[in-house]
Amino acid sequence: MFRRESKPQNRIDSLIGATTRIEGNVFFSGGLRVDGMVRGNVAALPDQPGTLVVSEQARVDGEVQAAHVVVNGTINGPVDARETLELQASSRVKGDIHYKSIEIQQGAVIEGRLVHHSAEVKGVELKIAK
Repeated sequence: MFRRESKPQNRIDSLIGATTRIEGNVFFSGGLRVDGMVRGNVAALPDQPGTLVVSEQARVDGEVQAAHVVVNGTINGPVDARETLELQASSRVKGDIHYKSIEIQQGAVIEGRLVHHSAEVKGVELKIAK
């Protein structure tokens, strides 16, 4: 059947503060805002409509994976935005970006490939009566 799309979270459930540095992977559900630094992968839990916000002073060194991603800071690693990706003016991404829907503001810098997620359409098997 068709996959239902999720809406970006309007609220932030978790915050990594500006003076916080995390060494290791971060898994979240709901909304996560990164103001500090993460050296590791940042991923929403599977099958969860997670929203990740990387603020202007923030930095993530690792893979990023979530349904909705908003970047205003720096990501050194691949990004997989399963639904929407917003690259704001001061964003810097060094790595390949996979997205379904994308918005790029003037000034954003990407060092990598942009790869569009094609819509998942399942075919219907037709049986021919004899």
